[in-house]
Amino acid sequence: MAAAVDRLFAGGTVLCDGAMGTMLYSCGVFINRCYDELNVTQPEMVRSVHEQYLQAGAEIIETNTFGANSFRLERFGLSDKVGEFNLAGATIARQCVDAIREKQGTQAFVAGAVGSLGLRLEPLGKIGLDEARASFAEQIAALAEGGVDLLILETMMSVDEAEQAVLAAREVAPQLKVVVLFTVDEEANCLDGTIPEVAAQRITAIGADAVGCNCSMGPATVLTVVERMRAATTLPIVAMPNAGMPRNVEGRNIYLTSPEYMGSFARKFVRAGANWVGGCCGTTPAHIRAMRSALRAMEAQDAGETAIARIHAAVPASVATSARELTVEPPPLSERSRIGERIANGRFVTMVEIVPPKGFDCSKELAGAALLAQHGVDAINVPDSPRASARMSAQSLCVQIQQKVGIETILHYTCRDRNVLSIQSDLLGAASIGLKNILCLTGDPPKMGNYPDATAVFDVDAIGLVNIVHGLNQGLDIGRNSIGGSTGFTISVAANPGVPDIEHEVRRFAYKVEAGAEFCITQPVFDLKLLEDFLRRIEAFRIPVIAGIWPLTSLRNAEFMKNDLRVSMPDEILARMAAAADKEAALAEGVAIARDMLARVRGAVQGVQVSAPFGKYTVTTEVLGLNEETA
Repeated sequence: MAAAVDRLFAGGTVLCDGAMGTMLYSCGVFINRCYDELNVTQPEMVRSVHEQYLQAGAEIIETNTFGANSFRLERFGLSDKVGEFNLAGATIARQCVDAIREKQGTQAFVAGAVGSLGLRLEPLGKIGLDEARASFAEQIAALAEGGVDLLILETMMSVDEAEQAVLAAREVAPQLKVVVLFTVDEEANCLDGTIPEVAAQRITAIGADAVGCNCSMGPATVLTVVERMRAATTLPIVAMPNAGMPRNVEGRNIYLTSPEYMGSFARKFVRAGANWVGGCCGTTPAHIRAMRSALRAMEAQDAGETAIARIHAAVPASVATSARELTVEPPPLSERSRIGERIANGRFVTMVEIVPPKGFDCSKELAGAALLAQHGVDAINVPDSPRASARMSAQSLCVQIQQKVGIETILHYTCRDRNVLSIQSDLLGAASIGLKNILCLTGDPPKMGNYPDATAVFDVDAIGLVNIVHGLNQGLDIGRNSIGGSTGFTISVAANPGVPDIEHEVRRFAYKVEAGAEFCITQPVFDLKLLEDFLRRIEAFRIPVIAGIWPLTSLRNAEFMKNDLRVSMPDEILARMAAAADKEAALAEGVAIARDMLARVRGAVQGVQVSAPFGKYTVTTEVLGLNEETA
């Protein structure tokens, strides 16, 4: 059997099966069911699908285990069934293949189907590389036990994920051949932005036995991937597209690409250099039968031409150079912005936060920025819809402040409302219009704001966002493709010295520094001991720290920050605010407390960010001790 499997990778044309989920759906299984569970609860239904594909001419059938990993099964409360479902799926397929060989003498093979985890991996997600590899290993071990002949790692969303799956396969089932298939977007790039050439090269380098594309936007897009991968690797290439994009017809998802159309593309795939062809979502035994007929007709037409000659075409020498990750060196921090220059040279930095308005009139905010610029403040911080409130975009206000006032801004940028594509687009646009300082934040969840039912995105958190910005500074987009130069951002992050779980906060801070953070801005600090403790804990990975200072306006304001925002508020400060006789006295006491805090932290940090409570910008100048003469 091992020798027979080896021949599949020797250069001939191989026909794979089509969709499993589509066929089960057509049998009346609701889309919200766990299809992998059917290996145990309705094995005859799964067996019937395999048999139909074998009768249609498929030489390789995939097990019904696409989603049988711990992360996907957890959604159904079945994460403890990984071994059972995969073993059962492999056993069913094995029995079908053995039966057809015994009855008809037809040679067929079982591929263990291993789908993507459905979650982003670090640094763009919260799943660690070791966690991903362990999940893949658990699934692959069960498939190997069930007797699969090879593995197909399919619908991989990122090259990093695919690499972890290959490493897992090599660890627990080194005897099995490994095929890696990516899903791509309409521009034929992997979903992490990697171009097909680079994906093929990286998978070749890590030791996979074949590479290709499945699912995606239909046969035309997959053909493009085949052409581009063929130029970048000598491995066998696999093409298994969707039957076009689905349409909803009377509540059911229908794929409209005909078997004949798929058959025509089977020939195009092979002409372009593919070795294995098959189908994904929407394809049926009728599509596979049409592809088989098309391939036989082509083989007859090309009687004098062997598939091996097509497959082992030389890799153009220019491909390695054109597909290589070409990083650039960003400008020194001192040359990127005024803030960057002050931080790089160890000069004390003063910043004031201006919150965007809830409407479209920002004249008050522009007037405040002008006042602060006149008094010599170094930069304006602009929050991104703080506390998940609907406000003017921070980027718009930053641009207007810089263009109309002339003072530099720091753009707060959160991950709450944007996927990784939007993040990249926004940041490229920000660089092009002169915004050079980015504060990378995860963002407050919508439930905190005035639209609690709004959808949160959170494709990445603050750590992943720092990785993205750092990559752009090196001239590379999310997929490690060149953007033509460095965006030249200064990269800052937030920290909260007063959180209850300070160990977790310090660990995340270390990750942010490792990802590329260059300075930090803290949440408002009222307890100097907490700040000192935080600074001591980060000494091994210290970057310049800007301390947040908030002038209190009343006792109620102080109690709100303590009880609602969970800010550490010493009893001494509460007592001072409680002793104020009226509003004016309370505000004066709040300014005095803020000035005291500034004086006490000045020697320990490299700057301060002062918030303007309720838009009282003159209060910030009092805290900073600035006046027109010092401008």
